[in-house]
Amino acid sequence: MNTTPVSSETLHHHVRRMAGRDPHEGHRVATPLELLFDLTFVTTFSLASSQLAHALAEGQYTAALLGFGFASFAICWAWVNFSWFSSAYDTDDWIFRLVTMVQMIGVLVLAIGLPRMFASIEHGAHLDNSVMVLGYVIMRLAMVFQWLRAVRQDPARRRACLTYAIAVSVAQIGWVVQIVFDFPIGVSLILACILAAIELAGPVIAERKDGGTPWHAHHIVERHSLFAIIALGEGVVGTVATLSAVVEEQGWTMDAALVCIAGTGLTFGMWWVYYILPSARILHAHRNRAFVWGYGQMLIVTAIVATGAGLHVAAYFIEHKAHIGPLATLLATAVPVGIFLGLVYALYYYLVPRFDPFHVWLLIATAAVVAAAVFAALAGVDMTVCLVILMLAPAVTVVGYELLGHRHQAEALANDL
Repeated sequence: MNTTPVSSETLHHHVRRMAGRDPHEGHRVATPLELLFDLTFVTTFSLASSQLAHALAEGQYTAALLGFGFASFAICWAWVNFSWFSSAYDTDDWIFRLVTMVQMIGVLVLAIGLPRMFASIEHGAHLDNSVMVLGYVIMRLAMVFQWLRAVRQDPARRRACLTYAIAVSVAQIGWVVQIVFDFPIGVSLILACILAAIELAGPVIAERKDGGTPWHAHHIVERHSLFAIIALGEGVVGTVATLSAVVEEQGWTMDAALVCIAGTGLTFGMWWVYYILPSARILHAHRNRAFVWGYGQMLIVTAIVATGAGLHVAAYFIEHKAHIGPLATLLATAVPVGIFLGLVYALYYYLVPRFDPFHVWLLIATAAVVAAAVFAALAGVDMTVCLVILMLAPAVTVVGYELLGHRHQAEALANDL
């Protein structure tokens, strides 16, 4: 029986001073509130993935890529805003909890606006992101309140927190202006890119003030890994959709088994590869590498979700509901898988700036596997077999790392840390 006395301070959620967490705090892990907050993004990713899959299956590539790119940035940035603030200033008092609930409501409103935004790009007249902006207004009012609370209660980092509050407010005003004036879709997309650049620049400027905010390296890496796992859930959904399509068309055949193996193996392999990155150790020792790493994580998560959508496109193809051929169907999965693997290698090299010829050979082997899957689709090989071949792409990195790469990483970390 544990006889350690329990302090009453840990049993209630009275108001606590937002003075910043210790960035070297031991055993810092994701809180139940953060995990609850993450659940709202399951819905947003699901809607974005389904919209992407539908557009790709219809052959509407421009609408698919523009809509998904816009949606992915909005979703990832909403999560990043909350998670990095929470890493630095989570008080877990009743104010922080209720304000987080308001932000969760904003995320759900954002999710509701995704189909309308995709449809507006498809029709090509005006970009209708009004509901998405409304969701952001809800989240941003809560976020600015949190930053202003930190401004008042953490005087040592007042300028950094105030810069965040100003940057968030300016960007949000820009998004509201965009929907107030009904610009043509081309102008709206250009303005969206400018506003996205402002959004990304805000943290870079703010973290240069007062030494930056006290985010926790190991905690933020865990948070991003959990976000990646949510994204990998779309791979599971895509696998189920493809499996269901095969069973509906053919019954429980060998093709059904191959689809299950391919989808699950591809998702599992991407998960394995993601965790090869030595992110926590590097960011703990080199906090200045956080920006490129964090923004790179957004691209990685986007590629993961797109892979799940690609598997869903394969389901449409097998059900004869797609208006595209086998090559385009396979590329819907192969392209994001290739982007994911390329981003992981690029981010690894950024974190551990040491050239490793072994990585070149792994990339060549990976490209060969992807090319084999593409040529199989061109040759008319069954889609299930093409997916099984593609499944081996992340497996190349996994096998290479487990056989030899882990030793190279240990040597590189010993020299860099």
